[in-house]
Amino acid sequence: MKKILLALALLGVLCLTGCAGYMSPVVPPFGCIYSDIKAPLSHEVNGAKVGSKVGTAEATSVLGIIALGDCSINTAAKNGGIETVTFADYDYTNILFGFFQSYKTRVYGD
Repeated sequence: MKKILLALALLGVLCLTGCAGYMSPVVPPFGCIYSDIKAPLSHEVNGAKVGSKVGTAEATSVLGIIALGDCSINTAAKNGGIETVTFADYDYTNILFGFFQSYKTRVYGD
């Protein structure tokens, strides 16, 4: 019985720590086993046009131990040849409590 309670407690801790560093103006629901989320990086669009160009930048993490990449808005704009960013959103993927995570910034503009 004690082993079952300990396992449940550890599972609860893993679920709670999976989104400890997750910051965004719009925080969508989080799934401990699998998440595939798309959301805006800002909720203040005020009629902003999406723009004719799109640029992306991505960072990934494996086991929560190694994280690599540059998912900044500046890098996404450079990758898309965008001089004026009008809107930005992101894609977030999580598999098995952070075994694999991916964060992609997508910017729109001209």
